[in-house]
Amino acid sequence: EASFVPQIESLDGVHLRAREPDEGHVYFRREPRTLQIHVCEIGSTWERVHLLFRDYLRTHPETAQAYENLKRAAVESYGTDRLAYTESKGPFVEGVLTQAGDWAKQTGWRP
Repeated sequence: EASFVPQIESLDGVHLRAREPDEGHVYFRREPRTLQIHVCEIGSTWERVHLLFRDYLRTHPETAQAYENLKRAAVESYGTDRLAYTESKGPFVEGVLTQAGDWAKQTGWRP
């Protein structure tokens, strides 16, 4: 962390918000919430899950469109209530990750 935290926190208004050492993940954001930065360890579970989700959406445009629609509806419904917004996406994301895990096995996907 010593090699990157000071540089990221030197950005205007950006501060370290959370550490998840078991997941190899550090999270920064700007207040007001206009910027988020996630830093993860190469090979961590956090990295694998997020890259798998990204790559699955890239190769399944209909699922990507459904996710976009869900996110837009969640913003309309929950506005600035970040917790409600995030929770509203949870079941969809979990379902996609299950499908993506199967897809990864079938295709030999690797991060």
